[in-house]
Amino acid sequence: MLGDAFGWFSPGARRRGVLLCGTLGFEQWCAYRSWRELAAMIAGTGCPTLRFDYPGQGDSRDPAGPEIPAALDAIRAGIAYLRERAGAEEVVVVGLRLGATLAALSGGDIDRLVMLAPFATGKAYRREMAMQSRLIDVMPDRTPMPQEPDSLMVGSFLLGPRTLADLARLDLAAAERSPAPQILMLGPKIETLAERYRALGSVVETGPLPDLTQLVSDPLFPRLPAETFARVRDFAVAQAPAPAASPPVPVSAPSPCRLADVAWQEEVSRFGPGLVGILCRPLGAWGGGTVLVVNSGRNPRAGHGRQTTQLARRLAASGIASFRFDLRGVGDSAERPDGSPPLYTVDAVEDVQAALNHLEARQHTPCVVLGVCSGAFLAFQTICRDERLSAAVLVNLYCFDVEPGTDVETMIRDSFRGEVSYAERARQGALWRRIVSGELPIGRILRAVGRDARARLAAWTARIPGLAPGGVTVARRVARLRRRGARIHAVYGRGDRGIAALAANLGQSPEGLARQLGYPVTVLDDVDHNLSRPADQERLFAIVRDAVADARRARGTEPEAAPAARARDVPDPSGARPASVAAVRA
Repeated sequence: MLGDAFGWFSPGARRRGVLLCGTLGFEQWCAYRSWRELAAMIAGTGCPTLRFDYPGQGDSRDPAGPEIPAALDAIRAGIAYLRERAGAEEVVVVGLRLGATLAALSGGDIDRLVMLAPFATGKAYRREMAMQSRLIDVMPDRTPMPQEPDSLMVGSFLLGPRTLADLARLDLAAAERSPAPQILMLGPKIETLAERYRALGSVVETGPLPDLTQLVSDPLFPRLPAETFARVRDFAVAQAPAPAASPPVPVSAPSPCRLADVAWQEEVSRFGPGLVGILCRPLGAWGGGTVLVVNSGRNPRAGHGRQTTQLARRLAASGIASFRFDLRGVGDSAERPDGSPPLYTVDAVEDVQAALNHLEARQHTPCVVLGVCSGAFLAFQTICRDERLSAAVLVNLYCFDVEPGTDVETMIRDSFRGEVSYAERARQGALWRRIVSGELPIGRILRAVGRDARARLAAWTARIPGLAPGGVTVARRVARLRRRGARIHAVYGRGDRGIAALAANLGQSPEGLARQLGYPVTVLDDVDHNLSRPADQERLFAIVRDAVADARRARGTEPEAAPAARARDVPDPSGARPASVAAVRA
């Protein structure tokens, strides 16, 4: 068992199992798709392969105790799973960044260990994450997001006081025995650690990791480090025991992946053109209507900062079901036919509609679609095309339409929020001081202002029927939605660039916008683009809950009684001891 961890298992005939231990938080979110590909490369050699989310990460349950000890327990449980249930005589562990550090400290029975850019100490990890947070977690005016006392938020992932304290005690150099007889260590500044392990009796092979930054720092446009991963695969399978001459004893496949806690239950499913999603619903009776959550950017279904997983379980506790899934090209779903990312492309609506069909077949009729940024773009496009949806919650919608031929990567990489925020900051001395000091190039500001002017012009021309996409303006599409009873709740952080697109396309006073959309436009002060802080997520939860309640009233359904508390584990249909492990056959 892996405790509270959710994982993907690929069976194989070879007698060497491979466990992949990713890193934590923002870095693993960036690496998620590539990490999945590495698992597929290794599984393709015939080795049983297991990858998983640590407790408190991704789709796993929150740990009952501290996060770092729970992660170490999950690694040991993964090794035991491969030996006891997958029939592995040898086990290779592949660790990325902090995952490599934790694997080396787990004390598990490891035959070979791959350490990709490990942190020699937990303090080194903390220092690097603190530097990253100042660049990643910013407010609309580009100032660092305020941090909670004794905590650290990195890419919307929160490291709490206990986790930071436990990290401070991690030290690979203090080990008195080597973690594995054979070690492959790739990355910068690893020679001191490599020599330490050689002194402890290991055979250590070292090398560079030239694509590290691309692997763990670019969540939107990652590039698969093919050469590095090929070297990892070759090391992992080198001299592996051949499959048994006689047919191996069949290994029982993991039961359908179900997780549960006191107020929710979840089940993973495959559907449509190679899509993967998770239905989260109340343990007891529920009042009908399901929230469909669309990926933002390349975020796996757990969401930026794991916010989608947390929101889904919070909704279930209040009697509302939800479905989070991966578009093609994201997370665990298949690639898109052309290999492109599903960012601001209308054909990705087909994936959203496949999710609607799947929910309808499961008798979980969808009513509200939720999306942030590029997810809001797809949510708007979908509700305009599909009458099964009663409402859309669009958070920081950047634009309603994208002109064919637009260089989406350039558009997205524009990290500045536009001249609205610059105008506000121009009234503050800090902006001018940054310009004079050279910290903020004036040319960059002028380019951003120019892009916004062009965007406003494009939005204005899109209000002319002959120039709008398909000849139908945003205003006319919104009017059609209102005539059929559908509503849009637009949510923005103050200073977000999407506010200009809203005004340019609909051009109404706040009262007029409320009449057009069906809800007032909500503008939140002091929030980042992803609504990262708990208080901001609380506001979003309330907005989604109210949208579902309105849809239920419109359909004449009433929510049923809240479910009673249940045990944390899902009973095994076979009658065996309840199992906490969530290992999906990949």
